[in-house]
Amino acid sequence: MSTGTPRRTLESLRSQRWLAPDDMRSFAHRQRLQQRGLRREEFLGRPVIAIINTWSDLSPCHAHLRERAASIRQGILLAGAFPVELPAMSLGEVMVKPTTMLYRNLLAMETEELLRSHPIDGAVLLGGCDKTTPGMLMGAISMDIPAIFCPAGPMLNDRYRGQTVGAGTHTRKFWDEYVAGNIEQKEWIRLEAKMTRSPGTCNTMGTASTMTAIAEAMGFSLPGASSIPAMDANHVRMASACGARIVDMVWEDLKPSRFFTRESLVNGIATYMALGGSTNAAIHLIAMAGRGGLTLALDEMDAAARTIPVIANLFPAGDKLMEDFFFAGGLPALLAEIKPHLALNALTVTGKTLGENIADAQNLDPEVIRPLDQPVAPGAALAVLRGNLCPDGAIIKPSAASTKFFRHRGRALVFESNAQMMAEIHRPDLEVDENTVIVLKHGGPVGAPGMPEWGNLPIPKKLLQQGVRDMVRISDARMSGTHYGSCVVHVAPEAAVGGPLALVQTGDMIALDIEARTLNVELSDDEFARRRAAWTSPAAAYERGFSRLYIEHVTQAPQGCDFDFLMGNAATPEPPIY
Repeated sequence: MSTGTPRRTLESLRSQRWLAPDDMRSFAHRQRLQQRGLRREEFLGRPVIAIINTWSDLSPCHAHLRERAASIRQGILLAGAFPVELPAMSLGEVMVKPTTMLYRNLLAMETEELLRSHPIDGAVLLGGCDKTTPGMLMGAISMDIPAIFCPAGPMLNDRYRGQTVGAGTHTRKFWDEYVAGNIEQKEWIRLEAKMTRSPGTCNTMGTASTMTAIAEAMGFSLPGASSIPAMDANHVRMASACGARIVDMVWEDLKPSRFFTRESLVNGIATYMALGGSTNAAIHLIAMAGRGGLTLALDEMDAAARTIPVIANLFPAGDKLMEDFFFAGGLPALLAEIKPHLALNALTVTGKTLGENIADAQNLDPEVIRPLDQPVAPGAALAVLRGNLCPDGAIIKPSAASTKFFRHRGRALVFESNAQMMAEIHRPDLEVDENTVIVLKHGGPVGAPGMPEWGNLPIPKKLLQQGVRDMVRISDARMSGTHYGSCVVHVAPEAAVGGPLALVQTGDMIALDIEARTLNVELSDDEFARRRAAWTSPAAAYERGFSRLYIEHVTQAPQGCDFDFLMGNAATPEPPIY
């Protein structure tokens, strides 16, 4: 495939600075490679391709990535280049505490510095669990050498008593039934062992599949790659194809700065909305855009959400799973349905435009991938709220919320911390009813720190037992992309830095209007001022280590929660070789 650019020469590749010169330093480099048992001919005079692998024993989403790395290696070798595998931090969503979001920026830094500090000409980024996709892409965009993303792929479907079961979404659903007393412990334990049947990312339209699909739509992956189940033979072949393709990309010098443009960002946003994707994508897209020197505001995503309906019938907005989406034609089929909203001329890693990539795509199941005039849900994938409670913005996912709460006014029940909430939420004497607005403070990027997925606040047991399954809930935290409900998240500025959320008290009246895009607490300016004067900043949760660095340099949600010193696309000098 050709991008119309003359092919690079061997002498112009980065790796040659390390390996080619006839001097003592390069002698040592070649010597150490041969220490591995390699012949000189295996690495000298060839592009060096990194496989950045986020495999981990504690990340079941990535349990198969050592085998996929072997397939990628095979593709690289067949294309005439030299593969090297470099391990990177594996952000297993479930196991990493307090939250993988705390470490997304660390993975971004690691990816960038792994590529910069080694003799690497191009990279295959191997990952897929929620924060690994944006983290690796942020690092690759900043490094700006040829890079292709190889997604881990979703796990296989499961069924329970004739019902389709989606990871994450049904964990919350079944938990509520267990708390309400409708599922016995013996059955609960049985569900624990069967709901996730294979390696791979969540099989719902959670953050993992949202971000891998967005990556593909923005041009970072091969066509259809994000939809292939992890355990499908097509996934093995796709990995090998990534290895082969990155070698051509090196010769073509097809790096992110050439294809990650305003047009590709438009395609990512449109895909996000049509999929009914995770609310987390709003943060990650802003962060990735910033790394490429592009500006992206919440209002731009809100505008897209108003015009592009949710057409992917996938949990949590719909009732199907990623395996069904794959059989329906995968992401290329969905992109074909939303062509009017795409920049089809945007370049991709194939060396072709997005329009060329999806020219032959077919929707094989209109029940799974709906036409634009037959949306899955009445609400959009995203609504950006503003008001005196969130002057810099907050978001809600209307497609996964209850329509009866689209306009709501209720008494606030406020928790100062997640620990307090978890200790008190199921008290039988809790003063709460279905119309109460539950508020959680100090779940934001600085306050937690790391902005954990606490935003899908639990419904009190006394209400679950009454049949209540949704309420309006508000926090400065995030929520899992697999979750659902009338949850307002990413309230900014957050409570820990003195945002208005810090001043809300139990008993205040809160008004939500999704159609009007407003969220307000009914307090006078004088009362706000009185509470502001009495407010004191909480002490930092950490005094040392990466967490302290995070607290001191992380931006707020509307700026992507990136580090202030990593934003933008200023060039970093190549390391000296001496």
